[in-house]
Amino acid sequence: MDLCNASELSAVLGRFGFSFSKALGQNFLVAGWVTEKMLEGSGLDKGFAVLEIGPGAGCLTRELSAATSRVLCVELDRRLIPVLEYTLSDRDNVEILQADAMELDLGDLCRERFAGLRAAVCSNLPYNITTPVITKLLSSGAFETMTLMVQKEVAVRLCAPPGDTRCGAITIFTQFYSHAKMLFTVPAGCFRPSPKVDSAVIRLDRRSRRAVDPDMEELFFRTVRAAFAQRRKTLFNSLSSGFPELPKERVGAALDALGIDRSIRGEKLSVEDFARLSGALETALRR
Repeated sequence: MDLCNASELSAVLGRFGFSFSKALGQNFLVAGWVTEKMLEGSGLDKGFAVLEIGPGAGCLTRELSAATSRVLCVELDRRLIPVLEYTLSDRDNVEILQADAMELDLGDLCRERFAGLRAAVCSNLPYNITTPVITKLLSSGAFETMTLMVQKEVAVRLCAPPGDTRCGAITIFTQFYSHAKMLFTVPAGCFRPSPKVDSAVIRLDRRSRRAVDPDMEELFFRTVRAAFAQRRKTLFNSLSSGFPELPKERVGAALDALGIDRSIRGEKLSVEDFARLSGALETALRR
């Protein structure tokens, strides 16, 4: 069964009377080379158990089940459950869970289903939930590595280096938790139905050490949010607005002490720069 073949996929979906839902962001892969490159780039092997969110008809799932020890598919659309039970009936290391991934406790899920194995994620994420799902996955701290297909524009933003105008709060958030790398792009024609934009596959490897201690994370992210809240403002003005309880001279002094130009914008700073800046602001707040 080749679910990455458009004709075979159509036949399977037709058998179950399935129609695509635009509201659920459903675009199914019909290019086998994409799943091959995803697996190659993911570094997954039999030492891993894999969470797949939004498996569609199971094109990627079948490849994951052959390469790893266990696959847990989380699918929101009830209509796809009988499809997946059919297409994955010969794969005894695959579990299908009908649920909303955003409502699951991912840490508990990994402890229950993936005991003794390294936890990973490999998914073609539905476009309509990309950012909240990635935020949830990273925040959980449960996964060693994640290989994700997302809109190309989102991929570029998540992997943007300091100084890139596409760098934003979500960039810093992603790179606080992981080392982010874009692997390759995927043309829109590789999906049915074809979306209006191209996609890209990224790999997020969990950082072994975060830039700040846990008790500083809240202030770190407050600093990041303030820096990007009004992108046209300078970093000094943005931080002054984001920390109204601090006199402006203290905000300026914190930047000066770190050798950070007051006139730059947040996109110029790295995760490590934000870590140092949040530390300086903490000192200013305690004065």
